[in-house]
Amino acid sequence: MRATGKGTGVTVWQVAAWADLGIRHGFTDRRGGVSLSPYDSLNLGFHVGDDPARVRENRRRACEALGVSPGSLVVAQQVHGARVAVVTREDAGRGAEEPAGAVPGADALITADAGPVLAGLYADCVPVLLFDPKTPAAGLVHAGWRGTAQVIAARAVEAMREAFGTRPEDCLAAIGPSIGPCCYEVGSEVADRFGPSARRYFMRKGGRWHLDLWQANREALEAAGLPAAAIWTAQVCTCCRSDLFFSHRGSGGRTGRMAALIGL
Repeated sequence: MRATGKGTGVTVWQVAAWADLGIRHGFTDRRGGVSLSPYDSLNLGFHVGDDPARVRENRRRACEALGVSPGSLVVAQQVHGARVAVVTREDAGRGAEEPAGAVPGADALITADAGPVLAGLYADCVPVLLFDPKTPAAGLVHAGWRGTAQVIAARAVEAMREAFGTRPEDCLAAIGPSIGPCCYEVGSEVADRFGPSARRYFMRKGGRWHLDLWQANREALEAAGLPAAAIWTAQVCTCCRSDLFFSHRGSGGRTGRMAALIGL
């Protein structure tokens, strides 16, 4: 990953090869904001109990660091489902200043319009960015274990194909910082939801199941038609690095949210 921030004090992490291609994207960390503990400091989520005024200032700072307008953000009301919503330029600003305006009940956003910047909020769940340079088109996925079990990343690729004519073999994907198999301990009911064919994503550690969300989402993207070489994975565990990233698991459930961002 490559760090950028335009001297703002906020760090936005980018895929180096994507940045070289001029793809407008990034993953924030927890530094450089104005929120107080336990949301310190660049909390970008309204729904966690933080002061909304601080969240708005944090979003302004994050957007400045990436070089986009806060009014261009499009945020979804994430529900750990598998719905994919199509975003147009008329949606710019939805959920940017108030949570009530967010795109309802969606965990993936896709667009072929220039202007909107797709934004997802995370604190261990997997952010997946999609970019189709030919159409062009972009997508953003929020994949916790429930979304991963429903192959939401593959559903987003298929939605881009249906809505925009995207060819999966042309797409690039980036799996951002998120909880790794080292730390993601789950119960047997989670393994049961994935089913026997997906047991390769689970490992026994200390008598407990650990789930590899990175590999599960990578394989979903490959099954959707993306070349393996086109899928980049940060391989940074947010729970291991809760000093740098917000981690729901690492904090015991009370913490802020980072953002993944992409726009055309």
